[in-house]
Amino acid sequence: MGGSRTGVRPPDGGWGWMVLLSCFVISGFSYAFPKAISVYFKELMRDFEVGYSDTAWISSIMLAMLYGSGPVASIMVNRFGCRPVMLVGGLLASAGMVGASFTTDIIQLYLTAGVVTGLGLALNFQPSLIMLGSYFDRRRPLANGLAAAGSPVFLSILSPLGQLLLDCFGWRGGFLVMGGLLLNCCTCGAIMRPLEEVRRRRRRRRRRRKDEEMGDTNMQELKEMLPSQATKSEQEKDGAEKMPQKHQRKKLLDFSVLCNKGLLIYIIAKFIVVLGLFVPTILLVNFAKDQGVPDREAAFLLSIIGFVDIFSRPTCGVVAGLKWIRPKTAYLFSLALIFNGLTDVCSAQSKDYRGLVTFCMFFGLSYGMVGALQFEVLMGIVGTDGFSSALGLVLLIEAVAVLIGPPSAGRLVDAYKNYELVFFVAGGEIIAAGLFLALASYCCNTKDKLSEQDRGVDRDLDDTTTPQKTQTS
Repeated sequence: MGGSRTGVRPPDGGWGWMVLLSCFVISGFSYAFPKAISVYFKELMRDFEVGYSDTAWISSIMLAMLYGSGPVASIMVNRFGCRPVMLVGGLLASAGMVGASFTTDIIQLYLTAGVVTGLGLALNFQPSLIMLGSYFDRRRPLANGLAAAGSPVFLSILSPLGQLLLDCFGWRGGFLVMGGLLLNCCTCGAIMRPLEEVRRRRRRRRRRRKDEEMGDTNMQELKEMLPSQATKSEQEKDGAEKMPQKHQRKKLLDFSVLCNKGLLIYIIAKFIVVLGLFVPTILLVNFAKDQGVPDREAAFLLSIIGFVDIFSRPTCGVVAGLKWIRPKTAYLFSLALIFNGLTDVCSAQSKDYRGLVTFCMFFGLSYGMVGALQFEVLMGIVGTDGFSSALGLVLLIEAVAVLIGPPSAGRLVDAYKNYELVFFVAGGEIIAAGLFLALASYCCNTKDKLSEQDRGVDRDLDDTTTPQKTQTS
């Protein structure tokens, strides 16, 4: 866990802070974008003459591509590296939203905004997490919390911005501007400098400083023209270090991580979680508008969630990094899930704008806790070496759940015209997932401790029997 997947020790700072800033932006676009476009759903329903479930498919397909493309992103990262994959992803995400602004039916919208933009976000999201894990180890819980805070910050900005663009330019103009904003993902990809490259640049700077201190400027010029013996040996050393990395790249997706019992428990829990986690945020704006809340105030509800979430995620990351909390982050994650589910269940009774604001505050707090802990728990289970493959497989399983959850919720609303039922179901699913994760983790840890104790007893017996054997002989 102390080293990165390239064998270089994580610096826990330096250029890592720029990588963290890029992850903050990528996380913001990846998670907030599918929710923020829900402000356009009423207009899309009028223009295309479709129902709630039809428009909910846009966000669901986008999220499904974000999750389901995980193995593809893992393979591409292991083959080409993080930076090229993120640059391609940024272009795809932008092209999808620009193409969506010219669509004439809902199916074309599924393909452009859903599939193409979702794939582009996926090719940015996973590499950014891998790079963050390679740059941070000791400060990783804090780094994950700060990076995850990008989602609420962008949600609180993109939702009112989307409503403003809708009022000024219509949904087509709004999609076009959103597509331009997604080009910032390419900038973030350019910042993702490989860790070994940073180390090489540091070595070069150190050599220059030493040469300047010695005042040997002529020797420096010669070294630049003809590589010295030290430079050659360093190049050979770097080449030797890259050899195992090339050997690792042949194994593009490592399925052996599925032998980890903790990972299997995590996958099952996350599948149940994703069935209900995104339902409230995707349906919230339409729910408020149906209750007579003005459009601007309805869109502002997502901003309230974002404002609270901004403080919740970093705070939870700091708490998770405490020495006596970090070994038990799985239980803290379970507590966050139960809190989030109870918030959904209790908010089903909200009948006025004040009740919706109260729900958004508590939902933002619990949602931020879930967002800050989910990848920290996964990294703790599989370590940084297996994180790329594990994340790809987890996201693939979650893609199935995200294709079931929001569209099913929209269908329930279309059939019964009742949002309470949807919030009860979503909250119940998340509570069940939290209880399962806590109980299964406890049973798994207890079993491991008992087996370790048994091994220790066997070792003690062996130690006591060997002197007796030697005496009798």
